[in-house]
This record gives sequence, C-alpha cells and structure tokens, in this order.
Amino acid sequence: MVVGCIIQARMGSTRLPGKVLMNADEKNPLLYYVVTQLQNCKFLDKIVVATTELKEDDKIEKFVASMNIDCFRGSPTDVLDRYYKCALEFSLSTIVRITADNPLIDPTLVDDAINIFNSNSFDYVSNAHIRSFPHGTETEVFSFTALEKAWKNTKTNYDKEHVTPYFYNNSDKFNIFDIMYKENMSYLRWTVDKADDLKLVQTITSKIKKRPILMNDIIELFSKEPNLIKINANNSKN
Repeated sequence: MVVGCIIQARMGSTRLPGKVLMNADEKNPLLYYVVTQLQNCKFLDKIVVATTELKEDDKIEKFVASMNIDCFRGSPTDVLDRYYKCALEFSLSTIVRITADNPLIDPTLVDDAINIFNSNSFDYVSNAHIRSFPHGTETEVFSFTALEKAWKNTKTNYDKEHVTPYFYNNSDKFNIFDIMYKENMSYLRWTVDKADDLKLVQTITSKIKKRPILMNDIIELFSKEPNLIKINANNSKN
C-alpha cells in the first residue's frame, strides 16, 4: 500500500502565467513551498509533481529534479488522465491530490485526511467539496480503484480537467466523506490565483518564520493583523 501525493503544476496559468515558479519569499518559488510543506507529512510515502508534456513545462521538470522529487509529464488538458497514468507508473494505491496553487498547504490537514481515509472504507475524502476550510488548504484523498473507475467512465471535459468531480457527482457509486472545520473559515484565502494572492503569500512567509507554516499560524497572524486579509479581498469576493 503506497500513499502518494500527486501535485499538479503547470506554467500556463491563464490569470498568472508561470506563477508556480514565482517567488514566495526572497529566493524560493511557490512550488518549493508546496513540496517542502508536504515533506512534513507523516503518512505520505511518495511525492510526485505531475506537469504537462508542453515545452513550457520543461522548467518545472528541471526545478523538480533540483529538489530530488520525481516528475511525471502527461496531458495538458486531460488532468484526470495525467493523474491516472502517474498513479499507475508509481504504483500508488492511495492518491492525495494537491495543486501547486496552494504553496502553504498544511501537512497536518493532509495527514488528518489520510488518517480518516485509512481508518475507514471511504473511496474519497476531502475538505474541499463542501467548503468550510480556507482557500489554500484543499486536500483530496482517494483510492486508485476509484480513480480508475472515474478514468474509465467519465465522458465530460469538465471531469477530465478537474479530476475529482466524477466522484461527488456520482455519489451513489462512491463512499464519500467530507471533512468539516469547527466553523466556516471559507472566507479566508491564501491560494494563489492572481497577483494580489501572490503578494499575500509573500507577506505571510515574511511574517511567519517557522516552517512548516500551518493553517492555525496563518489564522493567528490574521487575527493580529486583520488588514492583511484586505490584500486579496477582491479575489476572495470573486
């Protein structure tokens, strides 16, 4: 039983092209943070970055190699196919899906999700389907069997692009568990979609010196400096 995290990453973001290799601090890009945050997980056996076969993503493969992390390259548009073939190549029995948009992914939340998945007979566990956690903490865990079923049966481009909608749009076929936070914190946002989001992440990494940076660290920072939330407030509203 191999629990593997597949981080999907690409240079071709429409709103902020090349963002995954933009700096989150004075020297390290977003993708560095995604990987190093996840390296603090206790229940992950493997981390793989899954990017596309496009020439522009050669930069991602080169950077990932510099971190001694495996890289898989697949379809630019069919991300479900990319995940399936990546999981197949690395013999992953349980897959954790993380996107490179989330440089401050909390390893304790990832471990919690893996633990819930391993302790039960769920096909899919997520804190992102029904939203109560902040944007930037999205964690999804699913079995290879469930992934293969989605890969074989889905017909829509939307499912193929977003990987997991087939699970919760066919809830009669899968045993699904939604992780809920003790209160609704979904109005908070430290995912990186636009330039203002990147500015906020850069501010967070400059103000919080401990590593890894956890969700509660950021919430505590925001409680002390509530004006920080205004940095990307327009993006949160959208």
